[in-house]
Amino acid sequence: MTTLVLTLVGDDRAGLVAAVADIVGNHGGNWENSQLAELAGAFAGIVEVSVAPERADELRAALSVLDGLLEVTIHPGAAAPGDEPAGDPAASRPRPLTLQVIGNDHPGIVREISAVLGNHGVSIDRMSTQTRDAAMYGGRLFEATVHARVPASVDLTELTGELERLASEIQVDVTLEA
Repeated sequence: MTTLVLTLVGDDRAGLVAAVADIVGNHGGNWENSQLAELAGAFAGIVEVSVAPERADELRAALSVLDGLLEVTIHPGAAAPGDEPAGDPAASRPRPLTLQVIGNDHPGIVREISAVLGNHGVSIDRMSTQTRDAAMYGGRLFEATVHARVPASVDLTELTGELERLASEIQVDVTLEA
């Protein structure tokens, strides 16, 4: 199977997901994974689709019907995690890491945390953020959940220490789960 990653952006309205799902299904594709959201009146999403190699171009062409309704960009997917070359020792595989971040909202939280992760070669797989009113404190509260992969060569103690120092500096709480 061929993997395609679709990015979708457009004005939010009912039926957008159904329109994409119909095209994918009608052209032999299988909807594998997705993250979809409405943000400030816009619909945004990313969808992983698998399709038989001989039908991939047909599916790509069919998705162009959505022009005007959604902006669809199609990217080739990477090999599945189980498709690594033989001889890749388990000890060299990245380790999962989950971070929970919470604190008073202010500019730069994502920039600072992602910089520390990037400096250590940590790859963010999934990140969700939100701000909400903090009624008890009279301001906005920032919350984030980050799912990432840490290279085997990275010292987790050093990474944890750096994230804890940063959390203190930018006044947020960071909880790590390795």
